[in-house]
Amino acid sequence: MAEFKFIGTPVPRGEGKDKVSGRTVYGADVTLPGLLWAKILRSPHAHARIRQVDVAKALRVPGVRAAITGTDVKGHLIGKQIRDLPVLCWDKVRFVGDRVAAVAADSLEAAEEAVELIEVDYEILPAVFDPLQAMAPDAPLLHDDVAGYDGAPKNILATDRRNGLTRLAWKKGDVEQGFRDADLIFEHTFNVPARHQGYLEPHASTVMIDGDGRVQVWASVKNPFGVRSQLAKSLGLPEERIRMNAVNVGGEFGGKGDGIDLPILYFLAKKSGRPVKFVMTYGEELSASNPAHPTLITIKSGVKRDGRIVARRIRAVHASGAYGALKSNTSLATWHYAGGQYRVDHADIEFMQIYTNTVPGGYYRSPGAVATAFAVDCHTDIIAQVLKIDPAAFRMKNFLADGEADAVGHELKDVRFREVLQSALDAAGWNKPKKRNRGRGIALSGRHISGGDTGVILSAEADGYLIVSPSIDQGSGTHTILRQLVADRMRVSVEQVRVIVGDTDTAPRDGGMRASRMTYVAGNAMVQACDRLGDKLLAQAARLLECRAEEVECDGGKFWLRQDPGQQLPLRRVVAQSSEPLSVTVYEDYRYPEEVSYICAQVAEVEVDRETGAVTLHRMVTAHDVGTIINPIAHQGQIEGATVMGVGQGLMEEIVIDQGRVTNNNLGDYKLPSIADLFELKTVLVPSPGGVGPHNAKPIGEFANNAPPAAIANAIADAVGVRLFELPLKPERIYQALREKR
Repeated sequence: MAEFKFIGTPVPRGEGKDKVSGRTVYGADVTLPGLLWAKILRSPHAHARIRQVDVAKALRVPGVRAAITGTDVKGHLIGKQIRDLPVLCWDKVRFVGDRVAAVAADSLEAAEEAVELIEVDYEILPAVFDPLQAMAPDAPLLHDDVAGYDGAPKNILATDRRNGLTRLAWKKGDVEQGFRDADLIFEHTFNVPARHQGYLEPHASTVMIDGDGRVQVWASVKNPFGVRSQLAKSLGLPEERIRMNAVNVGGEFGGKGDGIDLPILYFLAKKSGRPVKFVMTYGEELSASNPAHPTLITIKSGVKRDGRIVARRIRAVHASGAYGALKSNTSLATWHYAGGQYRVDHADIEFMQIYTNTVPGGYYRSPGAVATAFAVDCHTDIIAQVLKIDPAAFRMKNFLADGEADAVGHELKDVRFREVLQSALDAAGWNKPKKRNRGRGIALSGRHISGGDTGVILSAEADGYLIVSPSIDQGSGTHTILRQLVADRMRVSVEQVRVIVGDTDTAPRDGGMRASRMTYVAGNAMVQACDRLGDKLLAQAARLLECRAEEVECDGGKFWLRQDPGQQLPLRRVVAQSSEPLSVTVYEDYRYPEEVSYICAQVAEVEVDRETGAVTLHRMVTAHDVGTIINPIAHQGQIEGATVMGVGQGLMEEIVIDQGRVTNNNLGDYKLPSIADLFELKTVLVPSPGGVGPHNAKPIGEFANNAPPAAIANAIADAVGVRLFELPLKPERIYQALREKR
């Protein structure tokens, strides 16, 4: 008999029918009596002092019920950690798109008309857009006292640099001695632009102040408890005064973890006495939300002639944008992968966040990993080429082994770097001959996962089990996985397990959907809840059967005495005759398993047109170390979606910023991959131990999206002998490189 009945089976999504039938409620679908529509006036200038704001004409538009400016909300700031972002600007604007004023009206059309009539007198100030230029002594200063902001992380602030926000740094060994010991020194700089997360549903939210004075919120966010905390701190209210009501999230990929528009809606609702809704346009999404950071990475390595890496220095500079408010740690979580998968005895690594007069950067699926992987693995290929060593063999030579410490000092266990890369090479036919102008390229990306708090409520019902989850399923399939875990543990069908998403009043606290942690934290909490509820059920059944709990067997929603299986009690009777609710609540704060690093190895095969520079991606092989796969459909869906996302970042995606202004702020000009851009994808799964999720489950959501740009760049170099150091890998850049090579 198989160990599991439902774990490992392709159970369809429980919420799928509601989604495809249109019954699912998203943030923009919320309707309330007397609902008003909000629009926000945004700055047309990258840096300017506000002299005066006049809303008189806006208030005369029929249907307008309220208008607010920065003067009305002066002193109110918001942020995930550092609160440096004004709810509405009252003294200065710091990027094109900064929030200046807002209106609420009976209709969207009236709100749009009114916001255009608001008059603002600006004094234009010098601006700076490049993070390197922003650190110059004479650069315009965006913030006078960064350390003075509430929530400023004093231990990592980079106030020693002009316009510095934060610095993450690690050292290992003696890097200068390592460079002296090296036979060859290599140094390269790589440039990665801003990119948007590309979710289908834009930010959407509604705020109502009810009759008891409580703030009722419906918002398209992945972390309701975290956003409640952000909003409470911004407004100066106790968290208990705010209720985050559950709505579905139409994709987020790291981009929906903040509530920066919610205070605006609160003040409009307070002034108008009516609920207020705001839905971003995609123009606003691309120019004023929280895209991935433009990043410049310089990597220097000292290498022995036999191919051993002995020293490495990495200097990464992220253009934070005008504010640091949209990053949970006021930085990117680069400690997940900064150490990399290569053995480096001496290392000096620094990641800087620098204020610039551009759209504030936020989190993007595996924050910072694309830039890091692009730099590290392109740099790796260049070294291998100069040393005349096969790129795969060079990597194998320098891979960390089990128990060794990476470049930031994490001692890793259950390392499977060699096995996973070899599996990718075999599937890709790495050593097979290639046609002219075709090339193959390797890249890898590994990371740790997050921990943190979560909770779950599990109850026995007459016909099955009910899960109350605090986790918003943003499309990853978490709730289906929880149902499978319960079905196997409690020995019932998946159809007998249902999930409802609780709000912040009814569900245990949860740290949100982030950092590939959900199967780990929510899955383990679910297993714990099953065990505790199972004990309660066995005890109740034993009372009815007049025996000891350890003598009771259960299966299929029925309970019986082991020695007398003919007398069976249905779950319905066990529940009905209990003197107390058969329900358990689990809340745990799970540790961060930093000693475990999971890996993805990818091989891209491309063809380059030498006459135009156009690249055709023919094939991508993606190999992963995996444990127990709870739902194969959901697992493969994460791999396929992430791979396409990574290819998009490699070949086409970029937010173009000119003098602080986003010039491609529509989906016609911001190119996302379409079905016409798809390619052959081969997935290789390498089973291994080391999973921290239930039943040796491992994460999968933030791996396949990181290395494709590097793999494609390496394949282009293999095909036509030109190396690009900047993303995306556009045909005009390849064409120019080919011309220069001639």
